Amino acid sequence: MTEAYIYDAVRTPRGKGRKDGSLHEVTAVSLSAQVLNALKERNNLDGHAVEDVIWGNVTQVMEQGGCLARTAVLASDLDESIPGLAINRFCASGMEAVNLAANQIKGGAGQAYIAGGVEMMGRVPMGSDGAAIAVDPSVAMNTYFVPQGISADIIATEYGFSRDDADQLAMESQKRAKAAWDDKRFDGSIVAVKDQNDLTILDHDEYMRPGTDMQSLGGLNPAFQAMGEVMPGFDKVALMKYPHLEKINHIHHAGNSSGIVDGSAGVLIGNKEFGEAHGLKPRARIRQTCKIGTDPTIMLTGPVPATQKILADSGMAIGDIDLFEVNEAFASVVLRFQQAFDVDPALVNVNGGSIAMGHPLGATGAIIIGTLLDELERTDKEVGLATLCIASGMGAATIIERV
Repeated sequence: MTEAYIYDAVRTPRGKGRKDGSLHEVTAVSLSAQVLNALKERNNLDGHAVEDVIWGNVTQVMEQGGCLARTAVLASDLDESIPGLAINRFCASGMEAVNLAANQIKGGAGQAYIAGGVEMMGRVPMGSDGAAIAVDPSVAMNTYFVPQGISADIIATEYGFSRDDADQLAMESQKRAKAAWDDKRFDGSIVAVKDQNDLTILDHDEYMRPGTDMQSLGGLNPAFQAMGEVMPGFDKVALMKYPHLEKINHIHHAGNSSGIVDGSAGVLIGNKEFGEAHGLKPRARIRQTCKIGTDPTIMLTGPVPATQKILADSGMAIGDIDLFEVNEAFASVVLRFQQAFDVDPALVNVNGGSIAMGHPLGATGAIIIGTLLDELERTDKEVGLATLCIASGMGAATIIERV
């Protein structure tokens, strides 16, 4: 089978996803186009250089609707002969775009793709597209639907993680993110966002709170306790599914959950012939990809079975992986991953994660693949695994190997 290689990976800084965020004036199409232009310029992609642009975005309504991928191509400097495909696998949309592109190449359907995603959470609010699993009683009741924050708290309760455990992980995420920025580890991948006058709007992740400590985190109220215990009382739904639990321990809050931000990321993937034709050197090969469905109530445990599956499919063991990127949707997600595989926390999210820098839903999967590749190169390591939990009970993973 044809190998699929990563030739380049870029991302924008992540802006606070609210009206006073630095990227609030930028549309999803414009931000995506700037990422596409960066990949074009960095890699001399003239004419019909890639087969397709596969672009993830989760809330596909308003300015993020109408096949955003194709609109972004037309708004960019890429040739209009390049089509676009918008996809949605919730938080793994950016990763799924990369995985789809890689598997298309492996199957012989084109020599190269650009894959990634975008989410402007400050402009198109999460959930504004509706969701049958949440609003259709015939589905919600049968699946024991609860919001993701409740699911994160179920994980903490089921697997024995305390508020201090979650806060310690959150504090470490902030510490690592600051160290990464101070050490300029993201410099080779960051695309500064410009306005129409080519003036820089944002060149750093602005959500970070490097002064975070256990005392400041300890002063935050649990974010999901009221909706769990009072109205509408989702804890009762969860306990019907998990009757062995006496009660749900609500440990998550704004400080140990992922930040709402705006951002975009893209990855250039191609076969050997593409690289030779364009004078490009591959940085890594995409060794294996996978996706899996899981319990829709606890919802966010997907990284564990996804990792089990991708290791089995690739004939690898957890000890064969040098570095891990596990999306910090909530602290308990990462804690559960570390617990399940007994991995050294020093190898997981080395440069911080979504708790510190934010989680632009449709882009994060592509962001963590790029971050993983950069860190493998920086530390001269070989193999990395990226994985995310996914709403409605799914998981996805990608293994990359330097070449």
